[in-house]
Amino acid sequence: MVAAKVKMAYVYILYSGSLGKFYVGSTNNVERRIDRHNSGRSNFTSKGISWKLITKIECKSRSDAMGLEIQIKKRGIKRYLQDNHLV
Repeated sequence: MVAAKVKMAYVYILYSGSLGKFYVGSTNNVERRIDRHNSGRSNFTSKGISWKLITKIECKSRSDAMGLEIQIKKRGIKRYLQDNHLV
């Protein structure tokens, strides 16, 4: 029996010094996604170049990652970071 390859998903939080704003997203490839944000190919984040990675959180599934992303957005990204001693 061959074990199925589990593809990890991540929630990541970025910060733009030029805007003074945070951004949260989810993906299975954080580095590629940050490159995309910093190249201007993402409409929402194109004005905030350059984005710096604050943290990434590994999740068991894409579904879990999307759920955590929604929770963070509801709480507020900055407040979430403060609650978890990340800033």
